[in-house]
Amino acid sequence: MKASTIVKRVVDVALTVTLLLLMAFQVTEQLAHEWLGITMFALTIVHQILNRKYYAAIFKGKYSLLRVFQLIVNVLLLLSFICTALSGMMMSRFATPFMNGILPSSVVRQGHLAMSHWSFVLMGLHLGLHFGIMVSKLKNRTARIILGVVMTAISVYGFYLFYKSDMLNYMLFKNPFAFLDYEKAWWLVILENLAMLLAWGFAAYLLSLFLRSITQKEKRSAALLYALLLIAVIVSGIVLNTALNPQQTSATPSWNAPQHDPTQSISPTQVVTTENKELSDNYILIKGDSFLMGSPASENWRGMTAS
Repeated sequence: MKASTIVKRVVDVALTVTLLLLMAFQVTEQLAHEWLGITMFALTIVHQILNRKYYAAIFKGKYSLLRVFQLIVNVLLLLSFICTALSGMMMSRFATPFMNGILPSSVVRQGHLAMSHWSFVLMGLHLGLHFGIMVSKLKNRTARIILGVVMTAISVYGFYLFYKSDMLNYMLFKNPFAFLDYEKAWWLVILENLAMLLAWGFAAYLLSLFLRSITQKEKRSAALLYALLLIAVIVSGIVLNTALNPQQTSATPSWNAPQHDPTQSISPTQVVTTENKELSDNYILIKGDSFLMGSPASENWRGMTAS
């Protein structure tokens, strides 16, 4: 293997690992998150330089459906990385504090959340376009079948996590805050992010096989199989999420406060009995208690100035 190829693979791995850590804010917290973002920005620049021949050949040769798909993914990924990096720098307290406050924090925060999730999905698609090269090196048919079964299972679980974590609403600019589980083990957070990344990678791989097959008459039956498998994987993730989380409406935190049943009303003459004392005249006894107000010190972007 050429030295340039080895360097490209190392950069690719570094980009993937850095992205997984960036998506695990509850593991790294703000200081490390910001410097990981700067590292990701630098690696992205290096990656573009190493792949300069790809950009030089954009306007050369014929464009198949697969090549069009690859170009769209690559361009969108680059744009999403740039938007994520710039919005992150505008919220920085440590790495680039001089950019903090250029735009209103609410706008920047929501944009950063949306673009970071777009970057995550597009990175998965980008990686999936390279799966074919790795699979082609497996000459053993049994090994390829086993790998396919394993990737299908991981992808179903990955899409389940994607829907469960409400990522789609982040991508559609519907979630102004990141709702993270700070009690989950760090290794589980990383593995779940990896499962989602591989799910989108497997989807891109199946789509690439589909696009390649439909242009060849003798492989059109295989194209149908790839399309059906892709649909089955995505739908299975949706069904699994619906089955395991039937009451889920969003990824907002589940507060422990008792919920009022709107179908039941309190009569003005209702008498509430507590500790053998009767209270009437439409008063309800509320026992004294305490609560913690505000967010934990580890809350993402807690230190941002309001604007």
